Amino acid sequence: QVQLVESGGGLVQAGGRLRLSCAASRSIFDINSMGWYRQPPGKQRELVAAIARGGTTNYADSVKGRFTISRDIAKNTVYLQMNSLKAEDTAVYYCNAVYIGDNYWGQGTQVTVSS
Repeated sequence: QVQLVESGGGLVQAGGRLRLSCAASRSIFDINSMGWYRQPPGKQRELVAAIARGGTTNYADSVKGRFTISRDIAKNTVYLQMNSLKAEDTAVYYCNAVYIGDNYWGQGTQVTVSS
C-alpha cells in the first residue's frame, strides 16, 4: 500500500503561484507513476500532470507551460509547481500513485484562484 499526504494548497490571486507537495509512504522508485489530478466544482476529476518511475512527464494541455511536476527521490515527495494561475485552475487537487496496478489517492488540497 501507499499513503499519500498532500500540502500546499490555498487562496491565491490570478497570475500568482503555488507549489503543492505530496509525500509518499514508500520509495517513489517502487511506484509506477505519481501524478496530480484535480476536480473543479461540479466537474469530474481530471489529470493535471504525471511523472513515471523513469522520469517521463505528461501534462494536460490546459496547464502546459504553466505547471511543472517534479520529484525529490530522497524525500519520497512529488511536487506540482503552479505558475500563472487562472480562475479556472480552482479545484481540489489530489495526489495519485499507481502501485502494483492499484490507484492510491491523497486526501486532496483546495486551490482557489481569485480573479
